[in-house]
Amino acid sequence: MTDQNDKLLPALERIADALERLSPADKSLPDLSTDDAFVWHAEDNMLEPVLSVSHVSLGLLKGIDHVRDILQNNTQQFADGFPANNALLWGARGMGKSSLVKALHAHVKTPEGDQLVLIEIHREDIHSLPHLMNVIRRSNRRVILFCDDLSFDDEDSSYKSLKAVLEGGLQGRPDNVIFYATSNRRHLMPRDMMENERSSAITPSEAVEEKVSLSDRFGLWLGYHACSQDNYLSIIDTYLDHFDIPGDRADIHHQALAWSTTRGARSGRVAWQFIQDLAGKNKIKITP
Repeated sequence: MTDQNDKLLPALERIADALERLSPADKSLPDLSTDDAFVWHAEDNMLEPVLSVSHVSLGLLKGIDHVRDILQNNTQQFADGFPANNALLWGARGMGKSSLVKALHAHVKTPEGDQLVLIEIHREDIHSLPHLMNVIRRSNRRVILFCDDLSFDDEDSSYKSLKAVLEGGLQGRPDNVIFYATSNRRHLMPRDMMENERSSAITPSEAVEEKVSLSDRFGLWLGYHACSQDNYLSIIDTYLDHFDIPGDRADIHHQALAWSTTRGARSGRVAWQFIQDLAGKNKIKITP
């Protein structure tokens, strides 16, 4: 019997090798345990590790306290293994929508002390979401799937893939993934597109419902609004204190308001651009 086993073993090994060549493991997708952040490239079918995520400290995000607290609580629930909602951060540009997502990724940890995984998917790769979800489903880690500046235009049907992945389909969204998106539009569609659907469709209400139902897949709608002058100056003061930038506050406030006038808006982004200019003039090196 031993001689027969010795003869049989090499044959079994050859069969196993042949089967592995016919169905090789997907080596283009790294183990999610190797890093804490990735960028998904659908064309190459790969996750590119991000060694250092560009983010600001959560404490530096001012003027958005309400939405910050809601999203922080939702993210912590998810990290702790409890139910949580997909979130759509929409509204005024430059007010820290994407900054908040990245700051929370750095701030919130799982009960085991692990960092959540952040995976960024580009708008043009939304059609590949079902495949990416299957990749994430195989991991034991908890993942924030993030799409910045998400919106859809005429003749763009990829939003249907997003709808199915978020809540529909037989498999649905994996328990270990949550989807956060930012957009300037509450319903992710331009108003004229929705009005055209209403005017040309045989059943206008159904056509509009098809478009609006996408945003309904997000349990949290967190609106960002234009920055008031007081909030804008509060953001400026927070940066001045954090980076220990010297100078007369009244004069700096005057410069900051003049800076915002030339940009045509007051926002967290404009405040940060002003602080970078001010720090550079004072020969001070700063990092977010």
